[in-house]
This record gives sequence, C-alpha cells and structure tokens, in this order.
Amino acid sequence: MVTHRFLPHLPAEKLAALQLEGLRWTVRHAYANSPAYRAKFDAAGVHPDDITTLDDIRLLPFTTVADLREGYPLPLLSVPEEQVVRIHASSGTTGKRKILAYTQNDIDTFALQMARCYEIAGLTTLDRVQIAVGYGLWTAGAGFQLGCEKFGALTVPVGPGNLEMQLQLMTDVGTTCLCSTASMALLMAEEVERNGLRDQCKLRKIIFGAEAHSAKMRKTFEEKLGLEGSYDIAGMTEMYGPGTALECDAHEGLHYWADLFIIEILDPETLQPVPDGEVGEMVVTSLRKEAAPLVRYRTRDLTRMLPGMCSCGREIPRHDHILGRSDDMIIFRGVNIYPGQIADVLHKFPEAGAEYQIVLTRKEGKDSLTLRLERNAESADGNNAALASAVGAELHKKLMARVEMEIVDPGVLPRSFGKSKRVVDLRDQE
Repeated sequence: MVTHRFLPHLPAEKLAALQLEGLRWTVRHAYANSPAYRAKFDAAGVHPDDITTLDDIRLLPFTTVADLREGYPLPLLSVPEEQVVRIHASSGTTGKRKILAYTQNDIDTFALQMARCYEIAGLTTLDRVQIAVGYGLWTAGAGFQLGCEKFGALTVPVGPGNLEMQLQLMTDVGTTCLCSTASMALLMAEEVERNGLRDQCKLRKIIFGAEAHSAKMRKTFEEKLGLEGSYDIAGMTEMYGPGTALECDAHEGLHYWADLFIIEILDPETLQPVPDGEVGEMVVTSLRKEAAPLVRYRTRDLTRMLPGMCSCGREIPRHDHILGRSDDMIIFRGVNIYPGQIADVLHKFPEAGAEYQIVLTRKEGKDSLTLRLERNAESADGNNAALASAVGAELHKKLMARVEMEIVDPGVLPRSFGKSKRVVDLRDQE
C-alpha cells in the first residue's frame, strides 16, 4: 500500500518561483512555435522578454474558444506534428468540436494530475475504481484511467450507461470507488436501492463532476449508498481533462494544482481582477503544456479563490466549486438567474427531491419560468401544494422573479448517465 507519492509540497515562495518559471517558458514556447500565438502577442505589443514577474501576466492577451475553433483541427499547435501522440475533443454542442493535441509529456502530466486526485480523496492501491464516464474522444474516461493506473489502484473501465453491467461489476469485482457524473451517481444509488444490493456493495467513495449538482443530490446518493465520502472534481479538455482540482475530506473548496497552471479570477465584463473571495470568471494559463499551451484562456466558469489554508493542513491552494458559467446565465424578464441559485434554495426543503428541471416558455410575448421539482420519496403526495407554495415564495425572494411550480412524483423527471439537462428553453418556439 503506497500513498502520498503525487501531491506537491508548495510553500508560497517555492510556488511563486515555479509559476514564474513556468509562465516564462510557456510564453517563450508559444511565441516561438505557434504562428497563432505570435500574431496575437505581436498585436498586443508584448514580447516574451517582457514577462519578468507574475504580475506581468496581465500584459498578455486572452485566449478564447474562438481561437480554438479558428485553428481547427489542431488549434494553437506549438510542436511539430510528429510529436503529437493523441488528440481529445470537447463535447461541445455548437459548431465544430474543440480538439486539443497532446505530446507524450502532456499525457504524463494528465496522468499526474489525476493521480493526485485519487490521493487527495484518500484512496490506496488496494482500491478498485469503476470508471463510469465517457471514453473515446472525450477526456473523461481516458483521464480517470490514466490517473488510476499511475496511482496504482485496480481500474474497472466500464464507461457510461449499461446499468446492469455497472451493478454486476460493482458487486462481483468489489468496486470501492465510483467515478461518474453526479447524475450517474444518483441513478446508480437509486438502482442499488431498488435492487436491494446495498449489502452486496463495497462502494465507499465517489468522485463526481462534469456538471452542476445540488447539495441535496449529493446527500441523496451518499445516504443511499452508505458512502464514507464523495468528492467534487473539476477539469476541462483545454487543461488536459478532468483532475485540475478536487475536494479533500474537509470539503472546504477544491485544491488545485498551481504548479501546473495559474488561475486568475476576473470580472467577466471588465476583465479586471476581482477582490479575493469574490466570484468571477476563471482564466487559466498553463505552465507545462507543450502541444497546445493556454495563455490566459477564458474558461467562462464562475468561481472564487479561497484564501488561507484548508483545515486539512495541505499547502495546496483552493478555489470554490464551479458555481456556474458566465454564458449559462438565464435572462428572465430582465433578471439574471444562474441554475445554481435555484439549487441552493431547494437544499433548504427536506420535502424536495434531488431532481429538478427549469422550463422557460413564451406566450404572446410574455416569458414564463416553471420549475418542475420531484418530491422526496419519503414525503406524502398530499403536501404538493404546500411544498410548491413554500418553494415558490423562497425562490421569489431569492431571485426577485416569480417562478411557477410543478411538483411531480419521484422518478418522473428524466435520468441521465451523463450530464442532466437542467434548463429547457422553449422561448424560441412561440
């Protein structure tokens, strides 16, 4: 049994030196080897020699998803093509997919950041890890498997879906850790309960991510499966894939690997830094990526930095959970609403279930927002009206917008092996 092999020891002085070294290397590498980056830097009037301190990162231009799409199929490529050993792509739904190239060193770094996640989640080489996320072009399955093999635990590479196989392997192989979306974790928990398999399961931990989740959803699958713990994971295809950050057992935010990338938290409108502890858009700059380095990449993810040391005692910086995206905001009758705000309200009501759906419609030019909410399985269906009234009133107070409520029976809303579709916007179908 081997542990504590992969987590970095990063006192502030050492981290600052590592970041500056990585930043200067990245800028020189991108400028020298990527025509796209050279043109971008020249247009901004910045040269690699101008980067002498970490604060000089603000001199650099931003990189956006448009830069990735314009460079299709190998955007921002900064190495000779013969050094590219793999590609992965995002699961984007508009335009051409964002394809990212990897050198062998990039693959090794990808495996390292995922191995760190298994270690911070308290796994050992005796654990058996069932990977129930997408394989193929997507980074998720490959990343979880790479990291698991580097870490040294037994890998059970199932992929998403196929509940019958998932349950059989979980019980027969003795899976101790499941890697999935929160929606898949909830679905598995419901199936374990429905089939009376809890006593046959050895599952003790879940690492989940890839979608927004509510505290209620998390509590539900933890209780149904009798888990020791669950851990929210962050990641993005542009930054290798999953594993850029993970919760520890203290659950005081996500530890991220500041020796691999720099995070800035900026106001998405002004693109200026927000004060420590305030929510803004996460902007990342890679420090080791060879094939497709990222310089001030606008992720559109909203979060905040968490100052101070985590109570776990690790000298590894933290950011908050991904609170939403600057581009998934719902504009409803002039009010800006994030799905996460609704999830926060639902957590206050024990009678509410873990699944919900936001439906936007328009009739005769007037927008309506309906929240379809599953009732908790233990709650009596005769209390639907009271629950709808209470939740509706709290949402009105929180959002400053009126929400129509529809309470439905447990299991009515669609389940997903991947990311649940929380928002259904039908307003263009008037």
